[in-house]
Amino acid sequence: MSWEINKENYEKSRASPLNNYMLLTTEVAEVAQEMRRAFNITHKRVQQGIDKEEAFKLAKIAIKEDFGKEFADCLAYIAKIANFFDVDLEESYYAKMEDVGNRKNKDIKLVER
Repeated sequence: MSWEINKENYEKSRASPLNNYMLLTTEVAEVAQEMRRAFNITHKRVQQGIDKEEAFKLAKIAIKEDFGKEFADCLAYIAKIANFFDVDLEESYYAKMEDVGNRKNKDIKLVER
């Protein structure tokens, strides 16, 4: 299945699905870093006396561009891996959402306080 890392050929190693999966996981971690940055910005602004909701709104604006870039990186790697396995992502997405919608044991919704 060409999952192994080919030590003799750099291009084959770089293009392998396993390598692309590892690159995807690093991008997912970068999404988490942007989320953490948003929460840190929010906390700092709250400490400065800004309302929590306003502080979070400003934090989301501050990270929006970088956050979007990290999501784009994730999508690129997901698409590359899906293409390797001939998976139609659009078809898979809609099929999954239908399955989720038909579940009998729905997730518990959080109640706002």
